[in-house]
Amino acid sequence: MLTRRSALIAAALTPLAAHAQSWAPSRPVRLVVPFPAGGATDVVARVLGEHMSGTLGQPVVVENRTGAGGNVGAETVVRSPPDGHNLLMGTMGGLTINPHLYRGMSFDPARDLVGIGMAFETVHVLIVHPAVPATTVGELIALAKAQPTRLAYGSAGAGSSTHMVAELFRLTAGIELTHVPYRGSAPALNDTVAGTVQIMLDQLPSCIGQVQAGRVRALAVTGAARHPLLPEVPSMAEAGLAGASATSWGAIMAPTGTPAPAIARLNAALNAALGDASVRARLVQAGADPVSSTPEAVAERMRTETAMWGRVVREANITVN
Repeated sequence: MLTRRSALIAAALTPLAAHAQSWAPSRPVRLVVPFPAGGATDVVARVLGEHMSGTLGQPVVVENRTGAGGNVGAETVVRSPPDGHNLLMGTMGGLTINPHLYRGMSFDPARDLVGIGMAFETVHVLIVHPAVPATTVGELIALAKAQPTRLAYGSAGAGSSTHMVAELFRLTAGIELTHVPYRGSAPALNDTVAGTVQIMLDQLPSCIGQVQAGRVRALAVTGAARHPLLPEVPSMAEAGLAGASATSWGAIMAPTGTPAPAIARLNAALNAALGDASVRARLVQAGADPVSSTPEAVAERMRTETAMWGRVVREANITVN
């Protein structure tokens, strides 16, 4: 029996299914990943692309185009023919945060890209060094308010998801924390484990090993609910900070102007991949929770989160060099 949510998704996808029968790729489909090979986004793209190749009858070829926080790869797709053969593995940062950080961007993701469908999301975990005398979010907030210059948090760099989610937490909690940016999440996590910085809001796949080993203490996850890999850790909403709920996510995008039948066929192929048990298992192993959606759902998520992250950038006065 279909759940109400499944029934609503099925109804929304029905028009797409009709369109999907009238288009097929005539040559290999390029899927641009705007980050280096081997990272989580790249792994997700390759797993999905492999399955989509079989559904579409043409190879889905992953191409890594890095630089400017993902903007170089995104612009490559924006400037490509909108014919269904050029796709982007977009991420929350590139699609909703970068427009507020990079004032000289030559394109607008909301205007120049259209969603094919969601692909994955990942929660962040609020972790502290074991020496921090706080076992709950409330205790951490009280500590920060009592000693506003004492606590520092590490991030993967200015404008990274670990930075933005931490600033969202800080603003929602009404506290002051010192930001220490690193060149990547791994060194930031290492220094959190060492106690050089006391706090981090790291992505779950990166820090779960350290949490399970007891080298850091997890106080909350940023998803809407508890995560099955950390069932004993409350969500931000449970901790009284629903406004600090946020996830990192990815969606496959195409240049604006891509024909509706192509979008429909690509959406069907993407959702077929996300519904495959072996694909889902490989994504979960890479730390990505599979998420299916319609193109309209991607547009709505971009709209709401672009506004949210714009507010965070302004209120926290975040800049990139």
